[in-house]
Amino acid sequence: MSKGSTTVAKSARGTPPRPKVTDFDEAAFAEISKLISDSRARALLSVTTVLIDLYWNIGEIISRKISAAEWDDGVVAQLAGYIARTQPALRGFTRSNLFRRRQFYETY
Repeated sequence: MSKGSTTVAKSARGTPPRPKVTDFDEAAFAEISKLISDSRARALLSVTTVLIDLYWNIGEIISRKISAAEWDDGVVAQLAGYIARTQPALRGFTRSNLFRRRQFYETY
C-alpha cells in the first residue's frame, strides 16, 4: 500500500459496508419525514377546499335551473346518468348526491 492512499473495508460481497446512522442523521431524517407529513396535510386541505368549491358550484347551477323552472327532478336524474356515462371512474354524483349539492348551496 502506498503512502497517502486509503482503502475502504469491503464486506464479504465485495461492496463497502453501509455507514452507520448517527444521531445527527436521525435528526435530519426526522426533519425530512416531518416535511413530507406537513406537505401531505396541506395537500389534503387544498383538495378539500377545491371539493367544497366544486360542490357549491354544482349546487348553484342545479338550484338556479330548478328555480327558473328550466329543470325538474327528472333532469337531475339525467345529469347523474350523464356523469356516470362520461366519467365512469367518478363516484359520488348520483341523483341524491346532486340534490345534496343543491341543498348545500341553498343552506350556506
